[in-house]
Amino acid sequence: MGETSGKFYVTTPIYYPSDRLHIGHAYTTTAADALARWHRFLGEEVFFLTGSDEHGQKIQRKAEARGVSPQQYVDEIVATFKELWKRLDIQYDRFIRTTDPDHVRVARYIFKTIYEKGDIYKSTYEGWYCVQCETFWLESKLVEGKCPDCGRPVEWLEEESYFFRLSKYADRLLRHIREHPEFIQPPSRRNEMVAFIEQGLEDLCVSRTTFDWGIPVPVDERHVIYVWFDALTNYLTGVGYLEEPAKFARYWPADLHLVGKEIVRFHTIIWPIILMAADLPLPKQVFGHGWLLFDQQKMSKSRGNVVDPNVLIDRYGSDAIRYFLLREVSFGQDGNFSEQALIDRTNADLANDLGNLVYRALSILERYEQGIVPEPGPEQPVDRELVELAEQVASEANRRMLELDINTALATIWRFVGRANKYIDQTEPWQLNRRRPQDPAAAERLRTVLYHLAEALRVTALLVAPFLPKTGQAIWEQLGIDEPLASQRFSDLSWGRIRPGTRTRRGQPLFPRILGEESARQVPVGQESQGAPAASEGATARAAAGVAQTPAPGGEAQEDDGLIGIEEFARVRLRVATVLEAGRIPGADRLLKLQVDLGEGRPRQIVAGIARHYAPESLVGKRIVVVANLKPATLRGERSEGMLLAATAPDGQLTLVTVEEPVPPGSVVK
Repeated sequence: MGETSGKFYVTTPIYYPSDRLHIGHAYTTTAADALARWHRFLGEEVFFLTGSDEHGQKIQRKAEARGVSPQQYVDEIVATFKELWKRLDIQYDRFIRTTDPDHVRVARYIFKTIYEKGDIYKSTYEGWYCVQCETFWLESKLVEGKCPDCGRPVEWLEEESYFFRLSKYADRLLRHIREHPEFIQPPSRRNEMVAFIEQGLEDLCVSRTTFDWGIPVPVDERHVIYVWFDALTNYLTGVGYLEEPAKFARYWPADLHLVGKEIVRFHTIIWPIILMAADLPLPKQVFGHGWLLFDQQKMSKSRGNVVDPNVLIDRYGSDAIRYFLLREVSFGQDGNFSEQALIDRTNADLANDLGNLVYRALSILERYEQGIVPEPGPEQPVDRELVELAEQVASEANRRMLELDINTALATIWRFVGRANKYIDQTEPWQLNRRRPQDPAAAERLRTVLYHLAEALRVTALLVAPFLPKTGQAIWEQLGIDEPLASQRFSDLSWGRIRPGTRTRRGQPLFPRILGEESARQVPVGQESQGAPAASEGATARAAAGVAQTPAPGGEAQEDDGLIGIEEFARVRLRVATVLEAGRIPGADRLLKLQVDLGEGRPRQIVAGIARHYAPESLVGKRIVVVANLKPATLRGERSEGMLLAATAPDGQLTLVTVEEPVPPGSVVK
């Protein structure tokens, strides 16, 4: 595995500050951020540009309606953009605004250069214009008299304008596309653009006189530059065109313009022709990704179906949102957003798989080696399989990222996460620990297994960090590695880099399982709820321990024969759980809280009334039987997510139901 040397310049569209951003905008920017982080991981010099497109008639009208200046209006909205990117851990190198002075200079310079070349001329425009999209349309392109992009009414314009000779460059652009098929991706977008060009290009109106919120045309300041001509040149400004020649020479042409499919036409027809007319190199690739739909419809304010990413971040955390956006949708195709799909993906992949691996591995390391990474002994085939898969996954994930196949890259990384979880079950460190006092070979084998678990977490942290930066950092910190995560490169994925003697610092589970609000509100019969009348501690303890409660005098239930059908029994899900931790609850003499492994990818907490029968430390490592589908309850302020089983002797002595032979956590009891 080696690093590359070079540069990577990636851009998002610059977003229009007519309103706050929605989850669809977050999708584009999160994808660009993951790509930028991956290329930094490869050792490349990366420049990641995003920003805001602030001019145009729509902004001016909105500002007038609010009674503020256009600049005041966009300043307020742009501040929300930056705050959202901060919350999503978007690590851009520059946030460009088309009101920035250096950009104003670049837009005017490019306009004047093309004008002096004879490719911009003055005439009169008569035709249809969509204010919402800031786009001119031929009548033949309208759909039922409305804008074909957004479906809104268009306006008839008649005004003096400057025009750009797009038609002059049509054949040259077609030739470039055919000679460089990678220029427009995916292929479906390329085919659409080729067909559009072959229908014939009309010269483009590139100035307006009916409003003044824009960059003045350098050869005629009664006009302002058409917003799309202005906006597209931001990609030059961002890397120092005119201002920093060395920087511009280093980063231009852009390696990737990442855009939504609705603006591919602007980026693959108008933009390359602007560059051709200005005698500048064309970007290497424009990738038009699909839409993130809501109920199979494109999100828009007018439909009232936009999803606010800030609300989702508040509920689930930024890394869960990033993971869903990057994993759920095949990049380039449309995808559908639903909150339930987000919850399901978080529970399955982040809580059950990744969170479980980190918590289990570090808990085992803490229990058997006081959290210190041991010196490994000789490897066995099961160890080599883990090492070889790590190498394969790193190579495959890198190939997928370079192909912009982001969701498959993540799926590839999760193959290793799953394999590392399986490695714990295969190697059974708890059995090795039991044997090691009498068996030196078992002691050496345990050290090897624990070292490989720590190293698997290190590799996992490196692989997930470009996608889930907070999670990668959290794993890194819990591993106790001195070198900053940001200093690590692709070559550091080579196996064996964690040093024996490293002291780990296990933390809380990274992704607690998300429970539905309805389930969280429901209280199991016989268990105490916050906000409900409290049962006596004794009654609560007996219920939590699986001991039948005796009805109070006068409250006897009607007796029956006590028999149940197989259907009733089948509803009770009995599972084997391994006790990871146990501790007392202050002020509750009879209650203990246990962290148990049910093979779900994250530990569950169970509160049980067994404190008078078991010391907490004696429970760690026991394989107990629990009712796994009991509705959660709150006992003395502690959440309980199940019930353990126990037998009570005539003298009141309580004994837990345990499993003698080792079986994996989550095994079914029937």
